[in-house]
Amino acid sequence: MTPRAATAKPRAATAKLREPRPEPEIAELASHLRLAVARLSRRIRQEAAATGEELTASTQGALASIERLGPITLGDLAAVERVQPPSMTRIVARLEEWGYATRVVDPDDRRVARAAITDAGRELLARSRTRKDAYLARRVAELTDAERALLARALPLLERLQDDGS
Repeated sequence: MTPRAATAKPRAATAKLREPRPEPEIAELASHLRLAVARLSRRIRQEAAATGEELTASTQGALASIERLGPITLGDLAAVERVQPPSMTRIVARLEEWGYATRVVDPDDRRVARAAITDAGRELLARSRTRKDAYLARRVAELTDAERALLARALPLLERLQDDGS
């Protein structure tokens, strides 16, 4: 048996991993949408990072989830953010180091630690959101009335696309 044959996956296993191929028009639209969303997201992050205090996407997401969900266990936070628990432990440790989050002992089970946002973390998120919203507002203001109306009509579709669908 060749070394390649010894490490090759059985055809049945790889066939299960393949996604069904969408119609070419749908695939092209999906590709353009992915690129546009990724580029806009990157541009928004760059605009917010101009002050030098912007967090990475993972730390920003975790901090926003801690703010939204209240004191939360690291395991639950990892599940919400869809990362492995050891990664979340490192993220929360960084947030703690920077003073944006703290760990608090669960009042019902002293063995459980929960991540909570600090006032400095709330202030950072508020500043970041304000800068990002201001950037987008400037860009949206450049659109025509008809383009803004079209964008407003598309928002529910974009929000639906971010859901799991499960």
